[in-house]
Amino acid sequence: MLMTEPSIVRTSTAELYDAHVMKNYARAPMTLVRGRGTQVWDDAGNVYLDFTSGIAVSALGHCHPHWVATVQRQAGELIHVSNLFRNPNQGELAKRIVGYAGPGRVFFCNSGAEADEAMIKLARLHGVRKAGGEEGKCYKVIVAKNAFHGRMFGGMSATPQEKIQKGFRPLVPGFLVGELNNVESFAALVDDSTAAILVESIQGEAGINPCTPDFLRGLRKLCDEKNLLLMLDEVQCGIARTGKFYAFEHAGVRPDVIAMAKGLGGGMPIGAVWAGQKAADLFQPGNHGTTFGGTPLACAAGLATLDVIEREGLLAHVTKASVLWHEALRQLLKDFPQHIADVRGKGFLVGVQMTGDIGPWVVALRERGLLVVSSGNNVIRFLPPLVATAAELAQSVDIFLSALVAKS
Repeated sequence: MLMTEPSIVRTSTAELYDAHVMKNYARAPMTLVRGRGTQVWDDAGNVYLDFTSGIAVSALGHCHPHWVATVQRQAGELIHVSNLFRNPNQGELAKRIVGYAGPGRVFFCNSGAEADEAMIKLARLHGVRKAGGEEGKCYKVIVAKNAFHGRMFGGMSATPQEKIQKGFRPLVPGFLVGELNNVESFAALVDDSTAAILVESIQGEAGINPCTPDFLRGLRKLCDEKNLLLMLDEVQCGIARTGKFYAFEHAGVRPDVIAMAKGLGGGMPIGAVWAGQKAADLFQPGNHGTTFGGTPLACAAGLATLDVIEREGLLAHVTKASVLWHEALRQLLKDFPQHIADVRGKGFLVGVQMTGDIGPWVVALRERGLLVVSSGNNVIRFLPPLVATAAELAQSVDIFLSALVAKS
């Protein structure tokens, strides 16, 4: 009797998702399987120019050789030891971050949401110190209208958007909402119970809305006068995305606390909080912690990312290459006012606000080989990898032009 191989039933990725993955994302009808530089391939062999960068995560593009070699080497040496012990990579990465941010200390975590949660806890501790050790007397944090600070309970409570908060009330108390780029609006909310001000240097999820330099400088002065922590969320706009390492540098200010993540790991999950001298000693043993934050592997990825940013001159590259790219996008605004309402942003973080629903535009660009992501109210978000060339930036404009012409 002949023995036959048992039949193998292969299940498609789409079917696996439909059957087993929670449906909390509106995913594109495609499966990505490979990436190199600024390009990704789907399982049908189609190639795309990836201007989502994993929502500002893949700062070096896909599979940068130095990043890959560093992570592979570290994976063969030491991956995880917990924060009960020191590891060389964490100390070195903290030193490098302090070199960019200024004198202070760094706490490592796994994501931007966790970084924002840590900032909120620092604000509470600052409030306790400000109130002479009394809890519950000074704890309020002022945030900006349309802000986004993550989906955990602290960050969600600091995110005054109904679509984020709906279904999860009661929220964490103590968050007041001011108008972005209106210092007087924030100042009017300050009283003896206020501990901190928290804003994104550039609002990413709300449609790419930058803080003006005067606004950030005004907040810095207000915080100094009222003994508040100025906490800046640089999770999406930081790590060289605007041509400066941090977006707030364009305003010439220095905050008291910075949250960062996304691009810091170049694709590896990592988050960090830098606290300046005013807040660096607030966390003490037992105050806060994380199991996976700052592992040897994650910090190796972070160090490799900084290596490439520095060695390849990506700060200067983003600054220079973005000039013509922005001009070309603004030309589309002039040529197609029936479709485009505004173009705003800085460096390689750009929002193009459309006059109508952006869903069809995202699809049209994808069908032409360009991946983008939506943001806020009818805004297309362009997040090219920091290594994107002038030719690739121009290609994105050509693809956008093709979609505009087809719908005109």
